[in-house]
Amino acid sequence: MMLPAGRRAAILSYRLGTADGVSVTAAQWATALRRLGMRVTTVAGAGRADLLVEGLAIDALRPPSQARLAAALGDVDLVVVDNVCSLPMNPTVGEAVAEYLAGRPAVLRHHDLPWEREQYAGFTSWPPDDPQWRHVTINEPARRALAERRGIAATTVYHGFDERPVPWRRTEARAALGVPDRRTLVLQPTRAIPRKNVDAGLALAAALDATFWLTGPAEDGFAAELDRLIRAAGVPVLRGMPAGVSMAAAYAACDVVVLPSTWEGFGLPLIESAFHRRPIAVGDFPVARELAAFGFRWFSPADPEPLRRWSAAPDRALLDHNEATARRHFGLDALVRRLDLLLSGVPMCHHSGASPDGDSEEGNVTACDCLTV
Repeated sequence: MMLPAGRRAAILSYRLGTADGVSVTAAQWATALRRLGMRVTTVAGAGRADLLVEGLAIDALRPPSQARLAAALGDVDLVVVDNVCSLPMNPTVGEAVAEYLAGRPAVLRHHDLPWEREQYAGFTSWPPDDPQWRHVTINEPARRALAERRGIAATTVYHGFDERPVPWRRTEARAALGVPDRRTLVLQPTRAIPRKNVDAGLALAAALDATFWLTGPAEDGFAAELDRLIRAAGVPVLRGMPAGVSMAAAYAACDVVVLPSTWEGFGLPLIESAFHRRPIAVGDFPVARELAAFGFRWFSPADPEPLRRWSAAPDRALLDHNEATARRHFGLDALVRRLDLLLSGVPMCHHSGASPDGDSEEGNVTACDCLTV
């Protein structure tokens, strides 16, 4: 699938241009593909995209017609499908997209897969496959499971971040939140659903005698439980994003980030916190262990004492180290290199323990000689 510069790509999903992880990382791919000389169009059923197509939304009652898909995608050379053919939240939409793309060059990027969610375990034929398609996962366990469960070969392509820290907005953002200058602020930049483990985030804030800030809404029937947890928290709790406060400003405003999840497909705050130079306490989920192998130094929400000691006498060296690790392995340049290899038909190394960059740092990642990017 070698695509010369100047070719056209479309990135397609149920929803784009919002704050969810698929939208954020689809924008990363759009930027990287443009850096490779491609012209990129975004296509979605909802949100903010270059083209909004009736029937593509996650709650669409009828899937898009083949004619509508042809009108949106007919003149592109490559279609990148973000999660529509991965997690069958609206299977008729995914089936329509797969039918249209049969025999055409496409990349199916899988953020989530059916067996990762109990309610979709019965979808034993997903994701669809075609000889002209490349499959991409965002972590190694998903890549291995896709091969074992469906016999589909995939390539892991980690996200590539183009973060723009705004430390000068700290005072303004804290004023919008009503948090005093010297009050410790713990940020959990997630939704409230069971696997986000909000109770552990609240417990960490209590251990640090801090204010707790949850940016996302309660979903999946978790609202009543969240209300109960907040009433029992014993610390001030803030919810949502004040008008005019961006996520970059949220990182500037906080003192500590917590991602106590029991499961994540990736976990964007793991890398975002490093770029924004904030310490993070991380739950013990599989992808966190995978990313930690690149050399990040994180705290545990289950043991707040080390973080409390660090907060009392912050060590700049830890922030320097995490930022450098993030830039080296998860910056936009790293994503551009990975996509260049992917679209040139060069497989990435999947040797056990190997870094996708073919190098190692402080013995945390085993070097591999078969590919250096």
